[in-house]
Amino acid sequence: MQHDKVLILDFGSQYTQLIARRVRELNIYSEIHPFNKIPTHLEDYKAVILSGSPNSVRGEDALHPDLKGIRGVKPVLAVCYGAQYLAHFSGGEVAPSNTREYGRANLSFIKGNEPFFAHIHTGSQVWMSHSDTIKKLPEHGVLIASTHDVENAAYRINGEETYAIQFHPEVYHSTDGKQLLENFLVSIAGIHQDWTPDSFVEETVEAIKEKVGTDKVVLGLSGGVDSTVAAVLLNKAIGRNLYCIFVNNGLLRKNEFESVLNQYEGMGLNVKGVDASGRFLDALAGIEDPEKKRKAIGNAFIEVFDDEAHKLEDVKWLAQGTIYPDVIESVSATGGPSATIKSHHNVGGLPDFMKLKIVEPLRAIFKDEVRRVGATLGIDPELLGRHPFPGPGLGIRILGDITAEKVRMLQEVDAIFINGLKESGLYDRVWQAGAMLLPVNSVGVMGDERTYEKCVALRAVESTDGMTADWVNLPYEFLQKVSNDIINKVKGVNRVVYDISSKPPATIEWE
Repeated sequence: MQHDKVLILDFGSQYTQLIARRVRELNIYSEIHPFNKIPTHLEDYKAVILSGSPNSVRGEDALHPDLKGIRGVKPVLAVCYGAQYLAHFSGGEVAPSNTREYGRANLSFIKGNEPFFAHIHTGSQVWMSHSDTIKKLPEHGVLIASTHDVENAAYRINGEETYAIQFHPEVYHSTDGKQLLENFLVSIAGIHQDWTPDSFVEETVEAIKEKVGTDKVVLGLSGGVDSTVAAVLLNKAIGRNLYCIFVNNGLLRKNEFESVLNQYEGMGLNVKGVDASGRFLDALAGIEDPEKKRKAIGNAFIEVFDDEAHKLEDVKWLAQGTIYPDVIESVSATGGPSATIKSHHNVGGLPDFMKLKIVEPLRAIFKDEVRRVGATLGIDPELLGRHPFPGPGLGIRILGDITAEKVRMLQEVDAIFINGLKESGLYDRVWQAGAMLLPVNSVGVMGDERTYEKCVALRAVESTDGMTADWVNLPYEFLQKVSNDIINKVKGVNRVVYDISSKPPATIEWE
């Protein structure tokens, strides 16, 4: 089935992915492309959205998209930088605003009978984020909304289906942002809302069958949401020709290897569990630098995975749980406007010598969509609701060198913390939680004895995508109980602290 598609041109805004996700929430398929790499087949897209940008249209570094074949041809929504670009280079005027227009504002004027503002009323809250402002509208521009401080908050261009706004409808602070996007995409652009988890499953299963045929596929499972959903989709398409390998790197949570393996087998997956914990701990011996630890873990994983893959005969494909943000980041890194966030290699970055073709069933969807697809596939909600867990596992939550004893200690601490969150009904309030074993000994008193033992830091954050995160204000009573349990039950720990740093400036993990 051919879906109507929306093209989002990325000018480097931190909110670009959010625009795509808001469009997807309307059951409309959207794709992000760098402003300077516009797809050649524009006939595939029914509407175009121009994103915001940290750049200024007045600067020498202004970003210039090639809009022929787009403007006046397709419905266009220009957000923030896009709105200022259309004004500045089409007979209008953009100037520095007297004060930086950032944060909440309210619409004080909406032009009547505008389908773009249907079901949205004066007083509606919007989110501003710009230091320039449009002083004069472009040629044929018609003012359609203002706030108290920003006269030209929204305009349209006569003779085109082009709309422009100086606020961000994609952020939650814009209370009618979703309605505005729906007005533009459905009422104005006439797009069908048929991009659903059910349709994704059906079409992806068919595409896998067509692509892979009767070939064998190998997949490295991590126990996380992405690789699990990928495995179930592949299993639905090719059944026993899917060979899953779940490696115990010795850095998983307490009893996780056995419990996840049982869970996978209960789902009917063809899974082999490989306990390589000793191999990983040997590879990590004496290494303290976080990047060197990541490399050692990645290299050991490649070796183990390669050994196991070679035991299978005639495997042609490697399946990966790559999701859409990974794809976007890779594209941006090759010349798009966004700074490279990370170099993405799934399954630890498998080397060329494996010579396997790649199949990535989730490469078109975001993390929240992966969970919705998983629910459609009937995967256990508890597994789908699992907090993200770093690929290197506890290896980057033990600061300094790693030993079997430190792993044991942190597994016990982590189990008390995570189980405590579940028992207190707090687990689903948290996006990610974990404990860090610090390279710090401190003096304590237990009974009548002086102790000199380890300190652990607990971390719990709320987020939607991990790009930004706030620490969770867990109840004092809960922290008191967890702290007591850890100190009383985990030999070697005599101090517990709670991390109250947000991201940015801190990261979620400590390494």
